[in-house]
Amino acid sequence: MFSTRRSVPARSVAGLVFIAAFLAACTTPPQPAPQPAPQPKPAPQPQPPIKMPPPAAPVPSAPSQQPPAPLFTPVAFDALPGWQQDDLRQAWPAFLASCRALAAKPDWKMPCATSKLVDAGDGVAIRQFFETNFVPNLVRAADGADTGLITGYYEPMLHGSRKRGGAYQTPLYKVPDDLVTVDLASVYPTLKGMRLRGRLVGKTVVPYGTRAEIERARLPGKELVWVDDPVEAFFLEVQGSGRVQLDDSGDVVRIAYADQNGHPYKAIGRWLVEQGELTAGEASAQGIKAWITAHPERRQELFNVNPSYIFFREERLPDPGVGPKGALGVPLTPSRSVAIDPSFLPLGAPIFLSTTEPASELPVQRLMMGQDTGGAIRGAVRADFFFGFGGQAAENAGRMKQRGQLWVLLPKPATIQASR
Repeated sequence: MFSTRRSVPARSVAGLVFIAAFLAACTTPPQPAPQPAPQPKPAPQPQPPIKMPPPAAPVPSAPSQQPPAPLFTPVAFDALPGWQQDDLRQAWPAFLASCRALAAKPDWKMPCATSKLVDAGDGVAIRQFFETNFVPNLVRAADGADTGLITGYYEPMLHGSRKRGGAYQTPLYKVPDDLVTVDLASVYPTLKGMRLRGRLVGKTVVPYGTRAEIERARLPGKELVWVDDPVEAFFLEVQGSGRVQLDDSGDVVRIAYADQNGHPYKAIGRWLVEQGELTAGEASAQGIKAWITAHPERRQELFNVNPSYIFFREERLPDPGVGPKGALGVPLTPSRSVAIDPSFLPLGAPIFLSTTEPASELPVQRLMMGQDTGGAIRGAVRADFFFGFGGQAAENAGRMKQRGQLWVLLPKPATIQASR
């Protein structure tokens, strides 16, 4: 996201003038030579008119660099489309979950303490709480755009076994012992929140293996479970967490995100579009899975397009009705939690979303909580809508690829700073 000038030193000419004058005084002037007889002057010849060059075209001035648009623009609650129609009682449990993680932060102490006095069944009181304690801010990209991409994700169910055998041939791995994570903020405070992942070779940190390298080498001894569907295992990584029903015991366990190999996420759907294999409209989860079914021999080639690889941990599932934990460390609430980019939006903050239903023009305008992050969620006006668990959630998430606007609600006084 200069020129210099070289100066030349002045020289004194006084001495040269004096010498020239002295030589002129000491030299005998030459005698005039005889002059030839004057000759008649020729008649003047007409000259062609002088052609003036055309005026030079004006040189266009370099375009001025426009400063980036403000990330947050405060607005009134009346500017939020559908704010008055949203049933905020459905968002209240998600907000209280955010407060469990944010209550100790200076900006959040007062609103989170006040929330304990609000009747969770009184929609009017909840609306008054937000309008009294928060300021909505329209979110814009650096170029001024106030609309962006809204996608969806869900918690899938896979079928697996503790032991490899039969259909269970695809491993889900724990974090490998040689994966090293360096918190860059410990060296460069300006890089807060950024981490470097790799492995040690001698005293040097080198990149960890890509997806293709991990698939070739395997990680023996690091298998959490073995599942029966490599395609669903890949999409589990995209979702970040899921459930596995174990056929040997009948138990259902939650498999949650634990770490990542340090390589950037690359969307396989976009690659299929770039290769001319799918149109943009076909590049949904359903469309990608259909392409894999039609081209099974190219499945691993497609997966290797994404060098990012996710490692998991196992969690108990005492209450199947409670969602998986997001990056904020609190359970996600279906249809009220979104994943955002925390380099632009405060993790945990209330976010009002205006978008449309998956593959539809029907409006979706509701208060959400930014309680999660994701490798593909990059940018200010960008969100991933959590649909929950089950087949319908999977169907909706796979088709969700809409445009939308975001407003982040910041506590009064809004002292949370965001910079580009």
